Amino acid sequence: MKKFAAIYRDSYRELKNIRAVTAAAMFMAISVVLGYFTIEAGPYLKIGFGSVVNQFVYYLFGPVLGGVYGAILDIVKFVAKPTGPYFPGYTFNAALAGVIYGTFLYKRPLSFARVLAVHLAIVLIVNMGLTTLWLSLTSGKAFLALLPVRAVKNLIKWPVDSMIVYLIVSRLEAIGLVRTIRGRKEGKSCRAAVRR
Repeated sequence: MKKFAAIYRDSYRELKNIRAVTAAAMFMAISVVLGYFTIEAGPYLKIGFGSVVNQFVYYLFGPVLGGVYGAILDIVKFVAKPTGPYFPGYTFNAALAGVIYGTFLYKRPLSFARVLAVHLAIVLIVNMGLTTLWLSLTSGKAFLALLPVRAVKNLIKWPVDSMIVYLIVSRLEAIGLVRTIRGRKEGKSCRAAVRR
């Protein structure tokens, strides 16, 4: 329980860190641009490229800044490219996803198993659960009518998305980008951990 408290406390401090907030804003701009390259494979199926950027932010800055980032990003994307009327449930989903990703990944050793587990949690709770519920409420279609197609899509994408995020974040760690963004103090502790 103390580890969870420390994760949330440290992530809250990221909100007061100019370097962290500036980096998150930069990644938000990249995510918005990548959102224009979303492939719509039907009215309820979208394949986007901005999610990898968002997950990198959650990994870097944790659940508190991640939740705030997710909520603001959802509103910014809606304003930049509205796809229908605004619905606050999707903003809640974006914030919740940031909190879940950040809780699993922030200041923890990166492993494919960990990335796979957090993606599965997002698929079950956010994508298949809440998003399907919001689609049901806003479209008037039955939840169980929407769920099978969304379940198939999400379960197929789950290992693929997990592998993409793991490979990209691992590479960014290897070239030192994570240390650069987090700052020198974090970089020194990372190098010390690698030497041990």
